[in-house]
Amino acid sequence: MCKIIAVLNQKGGAGKTTLATNIARALQLENQKVLLIDSDPQGSARDWNAAGEGELVPVIGLDRPTLAKDIQAIKQNQDWIIIDGAPQIADLSVAAIKCADLILIPVQPSPYDIWACDDLVDIIKARQEITDGTPKAVFIVSRAISNTQLSKEIRIALEDYELPVFKSMTSQRVIYAKSAVTGSSVLDMEPNSAASNEIKTIIKEIKEFLSC
Repeated sequence: MCKIIAVLNQKGGAGKTTLATNIARALQLENQKVLLIDSDPQGSARDWNAAGEGELVPVIGLDRPTLAKDIQAIKQNQDWIIIDGAPQIADLSVAAIKCADLILIPVQPSPYDIWACDDLVDIIKARQEITDGTPKAVFIVSRAISNTQLSKEIRIALEDYELPVFKSMTSQRVIYAKSAVTGSSVLDMEPNSAASNEIKTIIKEIKEFLSC
């Protein structure tokens, strides 16, 4: 059965596309059938795909409010669908929430990023109330700075939203940007790197979270 993960945050620059592309590629490398959907009108995931000449994960653009309906027609042949979400709370984000099994909310270690989550969390919780808890939703710390207390502090700050926070995270590493420019992933460019281990750990935690 196809699992759908939507990577959403209404604030730009939270690391949505970085997570979406690397998660999609990591799952594909496990011999899973993966489709990456770019629902952001800015088309960052499509740009990533074009930079790599479409040689890795298949990417399609569905940046319209009919996203939830459109996905139903194409998910049968997939093991995973990853949605790179739009940066604003609008029809596109609501549509992604409606069709997802898991909402992954990347948050940078910044109070501005935490405050920006209010509306998104409200919409997710409203949806969960009428669907018996679906979709599941979780925060993930994105672009953490090594050797600082910020990631620990942000976890405490996020407790007010009453959503879980993944133990796994991504750090601020040059390889993420370097691989994106070439339409690749950290797992392809530096498979044994710390960044690759971060993505592998995230994949493991996603699977555990969806199975519980």
